[in-house]
Amino acid sequence: MKRPPLPLVQGTLDLLVLRVLASGPNHGYRIATLVNQLTDGDLAIEDAALYQALHRLDLVEAEWAASENNRRARYYTLTSEGRSRLRDETAAWRRYTRAVGAVLEGA
Repeated sequence: MKRPPLPLVQGTLDLLVLRVLASGPNHGYRIATLVNQLTDGDLAIEDAALYQALHRLDLVEAEWAASENNRRARYYTLTSEGRSRLRDETAAWRRYTRAVGAVLEGA
């Protein structure tokens, strides 16, 4: 029986988007699909939240191009500042999860 997706912890959507875009330019639908696939369905990104994040983030650039099925899509690319922020946020997230894990294991 398939479990429902987990709710995203506040602040993680931007990190997930930046990480997917670190692999190369992608359109919104593909970003959401990759997150869902990589987490085996445990994380699902709602369309509205994703596009709000993409428009809000000043760490990505966008341009229109043809998608895999030859439809017009907006492709997002990580800026150099975005790559730097991804490194910093990834380190902070790993530190955070180690700290939570230590409490859960030690309690």
